[in-house]
Amino acid sequence: MSSAARANPPSSQMRLVPTVPVVVVSANPLLRQELARRLGSAHWEVSEAESGADALLKLESAEGELLLLDPTLPDLEPSEFHALVNAQFPHIHVVTVNPQTGQPLLRSSSPSALALQAVEELERTGALQSFQLQSGRTEPMDSGTGLPGMIGDSEVMQRVYAITRLVAKRNTTVVILGESGTGKDLLAQAIHLLSPRRSNPFVVINCAAIPEALLEAELFGYVKGAFTGAVQSRMGRIHAAQGGTLFLDEIGEMPLALQSKLLRFLEQGEVQRLGSNDNFRVDVRVIAATNVELRKRVEAGAFREDLYYRLAVFAVKLPLLSERLDDLTSLACSFAQKFCPGVVLSASALSILQQHTWPGNVRELRNVMERASILVEDGREIRPEHIII
Repeated sequence: MSSAARANPPSSQMRLVPTVPVVVVSANPLLRQELARRLGSAHWEVSEAESGADALLKLESAEGELLLLDPTLPDLEPSEFHALVNAQFPHIHVVTVNPQTGQPLLRSSSPSALALQAVEELERTGALQSFQLQSGRTEPMDSGTGLPGMIGDSEVMQRVYAITRLVAKRNTTVVILGESGTGKDLLAQAIHLLSPRRSNPFVVINCAAIPEALLEAELFGYVKGAFTGAVQSRMGRIHAAQGGTLFLDEIGEMPLALQSKLLRFLEQGEVQRLGSNDNFRVDVRVIAATNVELRKRVEAGAFREDLYYRLAVFAVKLPLLSERLDDLTSLACSFAQKFCPGVVLSASALSILQQHTWPGNVRELRNVMERASILVEDGREIRPEHIII
């Protein structure tokens, strides 16, 4: 065989490079498209999922070995989604990405070779141009203004952004204040994503949604035989957040009996599981949120004063939607695109939105726009008849 033939073997004899199935999970179609573009080499076979449930269906169909995750899922908390993937598909490698820039945020300190390869390609292809993928905008992202996952540039929100960026860099405990529907969970996620802990877990627990009898076990974990039904030991949510951030939503509803144990964890950095005498040291940052006035809860004897002062080291208050109406248009358009990509909002429909007082805040607006996206059917414009308030 000639040297030329040896240098250029027939295509039938060339070793084919296998493709790796990748599932990109995000409710934002622009982010999915951008990530698919960045993984544009023949080595990756990209499929898209718009929700956690959609992603799980694709994984059941064996359509993935690697999963790129936008943590702002429309249907599941990131910690819940991670737990489902780990339980049902332990072979899947998960890489969390910034929901605005698409830049990778590694969840594990010792990622797999496959995940590292994807991260390197995402960083290389995204290094020249970083996009803000919220609300359909593609201008370069200004690292000194908005927050990941949050929309609006009104003066009152700019103040929130500024102080949030300052505290995000520290390990300081933060309490987020604001009425229901103002976006406290999004702000907590933004603090985590802007912190040095962003590559580690962001674990959420709603203190009002879990019965008192189960909340202690959820937070601190338990050992086998600690109580009836404890057939095996389980790690608590605090321990699961090791190296990352624990978000305690609706902290004002935490039972008084549990507050002393939470205070001990905050002061000593130790966790004791139910039924065990062993203490585990943990490195976890705590962000709490409440829609009640904790000071009044303290005065009523429903909240420990020492815990109040331990949590309220740094407070960030989110405004009502009625206090940031300059953001109404951008919020409404963003929700419209989320639920019905390509749809536009007519001026007359927007006028109806601007006349409402929004007692349910941003969450109410989100619900209104989701209803409108259903009523518009296959149309391309949301009109007044589609707005139901």
